[in-house]
Amino acid sequence: MAKAATMTVKMLSTAGTGFFYVKKRNPRKQPEKMEMRKYDPVARKHVAFKEAKIK
Repeated sequence: MAKAATMTVKMLSTAGTGFFYVKKRNPRKQPEKMEMRKYDPVARKHVAFKEAKIK
């Protein structure tokens, strides 16, 4: 059976609240780490989320 093309990554808030989203990405098409602006309900505003390791 073939290996899955996608991997699961944790998107951690840069506001320091500890809030995170879980996303999937294809490392073959997107080798660099993901960064996106999304809503942080703890900080109650849109902030940058950066990719972190899932423990």
